[in-house]
Amino acid sequence: MARKTDKIIITCAITGGIHTPTMSDALPITPDQIARSSIEAAEAGASIIHLHARDPLTGKPTPDPAVFMQFLPRIKQGCDAVINITTGGGLGMTVAERLAGPIAAQPEMSSLNMGSMNFALHPLAKKHSAWKHSWEKPYLEATDDYIFRNTFRDIAYVLEHLGEGCGTKFEHECYDIGHLYNLAHFVDQGLVKPPFLVQSIFGILGGIGADMENVAFMKQTADRLFGDDYVWSVLAAGRHQMPFITQAALLGGNVRVGLEDSLYIAKGKMASSNAEQVRKIRTILEELGHTIATPTEAREILALKGGDRVNF
Repeated sequence: MARKTDKIIITCAITGGIHTPTMSDALPITPDQIARSSIEAAEAGASIIHLHARDPLTGKPTPDPAVFMQFLPRIKQGCDAVINITTGGGLGMTVAERLAGPIAAQPEMSSLNMGSMNFALHPLAKKHSAWKHSWEKPYLEATDDYIFRNTFRDIAYVLEHLGEGCGTKFEHECYDIGHLYNLAHFVDQGLVKPPFLVQSIFGILGGIGADMENVAFMKQTADRLFGDDYVWSVLAAGRHQMPFITQAALLGGNVRVGLEDSLYIAKGKMASSNAEQVRKIRTILEELGHTIATPTEAREILALKGGDRVNF
């Protein structure tokens, strides 16, 4: 069984590399917007803030460490949340580009996708006829011929240089059952040490489908592979977000929300902010009798190195 705790960790993914500026005016783009949105999400109850960087002029995902450094110190100064920096970056980035920001920042946590996959966003290109920026539509359309690369060599490199080299622990993103077995390989090799966070992800075209039966199947598989060495969390894309993470909490899991994963707060209603999503899931969880983990408690649960040992 997943490691049991009496507190639920809420992660908030602030901006991501999937949604484009045309899709929502609430999507944080500039360093100022990302910083303010992150602090608001932490104040609402998120103990982990998951971050990507974007070109402040165009909104396109960027791996530039200089852009990360325009908002990371502000977030650290404005709240006590654990800062989690992507190693996924954005579509088309090389592994070296994706690692540039986290290697420079040496955060407490980073995301790490546990396998190469078809990461398909091209259906989103049909949802809009007018775009704020010329890059958006081609960026999405190109994903019908795109493989998000995360080979065993790539993963081992990240674990060695960012994990062992910087003391960073990982949000191990598992988009399918095979990704759990890939993670088990690195656990067996001693490159991933408990406690480690497994983020089960549902509803991305190219990954496991958004069916409730799959939530239990993913957890049962992880339980069999990892016993109580892991901490379980769930995110789901788009309209599946709130139902799936509520179900995960009922099964003893932790949860992730944020505008990276869904632009909505309810059916047909766009979210006004990341904090709004955090407040909604916090209310649901507390009504169900759960207690929300503070950043200090999240650090203890995940055995993180602490915010005083980062490079920003």
